[in-house]
Amino acid sequence: MTSVLALTAATAQADAFNRIASFPTHLNNAEANAESSAEIISATSDGMTLVYSDSPLEVIGLIDITDPANPKAKGNIAVGGEPTAVSVIGNTAFVGVNTSESYTAPSGMIKAFDLATMTETAVCDLGGQPDSTAAAPDGSFIAVAIENERDEDLGDGRTGQLPGGFLVTVDVVDGSLDCDTVNVIDVTGIAEISPEDPEPEFVDINAAGEIVLTMQENNHMVVATKDGVINHFSAGQVDLENIDATDERGALVFTESQPNRLREPDAVQWIDDNHFAIANEGDMDGGSRGWTIFNKDGTEVYENGTGFEKAIIAAGHYPDKRSDSKGVEPEGMEFGIFNDTPMAFILAERSSIVGVYDLTDPSAPVLAQLLPSGVGPEGAVAIPGRNLFVTANEVDLIEDGGVRSHVMIYELTDAAASYPQLTSAGTDELIGWGAISGMSAGAGSTVYAVNDSFYGYQPTIFTIDTATTPATITDATVVTRGGHPAQKLDMEGVYFDGEGFWIASEGRTDRMIPHGLYHVDMDGNIDAEIPLPAELLAVERRFGFEGITRVGDTLWMAVQREWADDPENHVKLVAYNLETEQWGAVHYQKADPDTGWVGLSEIVAHGDYVYVIERDNQIGGAAVTKKIYRIAAADMVAAPLGGDLPVVSKEEVRDLIPDLTSLNGYVVDKIEGLAIMEDGTAWISTDNDGVDDSSGETYFWSPGKF
Repeated sequence: MTSVLALTAATAQADAFNRIASFPTHLNNAEANAESSAEIISATSDGMTLVYSDSPLEVIGLIDITDPANPKAKGNIAVGGEPTAVSVIGNTAFVGVNTSESYTAPSGMIKAFDLATMTETAVCDLGGQPDSTAAAPDGSFIAVAIENERDEDLGDGRTGQLPGGFLVTVDVVDGSLDCDTVNVIDVTGIAEISPEDPEPEFVDINAAGEIVLTMQENNHMVVATKDGVINHFSAGQVDLENIDATDERGALVFTESQPNRLREPDAVQWIDDNHFAIANEGDMDGGSRGWTIFNKDGTEVYENGTGFEKAIIAAGHYPDKRSDSKGVEPEGMEFGIFNDTPMAFILAERSSIVGVYDLTDPSAPVLAQLLPSGVGPEGAVAIPGRNLFVTANEVDLIEDGGVRSHVMIYELTDAAASYPQLTSAGTDELIGWGAISGMSAGAGSTVYAVNDSFYGYQPTIFTIDTATTPATITDATVVTRGGHPAQKLDMEGVYFDGEGFWIASEGRTDRMIPHGLYHVDMDGNIDAEIPLPAELLAVERRFGFEGITRVGDTLWMAVQREWADDPENHVKLVAYNLETEQWGAVHYQKADPDTGWVGLSEIVAHGDYVYVIERDNQIGGAAVTKKIYRIAAADMVAAPLGGDLPVVSKEEVRDLIPDLTSLNGYVVDKIEGLAIMEDGTAWISTDNDGVDDSSGETYFWSPGKF
């Protein structure tokens, strides 16, 4: 927990990276609806232009960051195949291009493009399928890892599928490639695992001109010069303790272990002329969930173990669906020296987050902060001369109506870190969390929150201390029935009544999850269950209760979207009187969307008003409705179910889109939680969907008093 505690302290300190801009890559495309992807990224020597590889479009994309807070599209350059990587020297981009016809007939090229004229200046045949590229610090040559990747549908996806890969170097002369200097370095016969079939993955070059190469599937490291291999050794293995190694689809349980877990590194970066770091993503048999520093002689200098993963868990970015695979999957990596401090940036692909480590002492790195990224950070570039760091996030969810691929820009300034806004760091026992849904105010600075059905095997009430920065989850109470975690709950609303909690569960008939109300004591035991009446069940639809509050003896629940008997763009606010056990409702008119749908996601009573969150299901620039409205409590007079319902009047309190853009990412779709303290201070949270097709970011903030 040392690194996690250091991170908590760092968030309150000055000199931190904060995101200043996000660039959706589709802005470079001739057709905005075409799938695109920012994967590997580099920058021109003046740090003013970013260049990224875009595999789906077979282009490299350019971004003008003269003003890094306002990046501008500079267009795409077609490269004549699949770009696998890009390295920039001066104002020339060197692109690895995969032109393979099949796994058994791999081919590829290295191409040079003048970025001023956007024209190709040279092309060299590589004799195989390129993966990563690296430029020598002095600009004298390019190294290319030729992977010749295997067909994962054959032989259970194992290695031992020829042709094997190799390493290539080619000199850079007068700003372009000299194809007469193409040099093949043989790396067969050296790894213990499949020595006949090396699969080089990632490459980097130090100031001495030495090349370090990962062979991920072979779990092997190679150090070479242009003259050949000078050293090689196994990447080794790690004993992992207190991890979640089971994909039980719905619980965060960090009690398992994986002994002798092969590292199987992906990215590698020199941190000086004698040491390099590897990101241990894994592939066939491994993935140790962390990262390691080696001396080039093969001596292990530092092993992160589960430190990085635990910090990610505390920040709510743990991808539970990857538990049985490779956990947080550290894949990409970058290195830079900022203000005389050597820093490593570790990209967790499936967690969509970046760890920033101070490497002043390579044997004892310190986690300085975590940076929120887009979905699937694949590549990164440090620009120390401008105090900038940039990530390329490859996932484009356009087909699912989700977030687009983004390039995100961060600046090192004397401001404190703005992320995370909610963390469980510092607790005696590690608390995993995510998918925050309903919220309720407690005593003093306490807010209670529940997770939704993403964690169906672990329904939990979280205790949050809002007096700290960031806000801190201090306790987690599992909701139980008969002494076991309660099943068939989708907790979308919670109300603290001083003695326990009222929970609103959103039903889903196709998954046999009933709509209902539950009372839970302070220990998490369900002590009362109230099913919906026949009048509601007769018209029920999937999108049910989202939020619960109490006015006097009456519980009020917001229904997210129209049920069968509701007029278009009208939803019910449902009432249940605890004394009379009578049900009723009023109607609430929501916005009429041009795209997608609009619904309610929270209801909170405070003072003379009842507040609701009204939001659409749109993301990024398509988002229109993310608002808080209020209704006069005096107008909340429920009519009997089954007849005409009165329509309440609403008053806009706050447009949340400016709040959601304040961290310079993109507007997320799910504003889910609202709590209003006794003094009127409001707290708002978003749902990160358990980091499933999500950036994992949870925004938790106060807009002030209502």
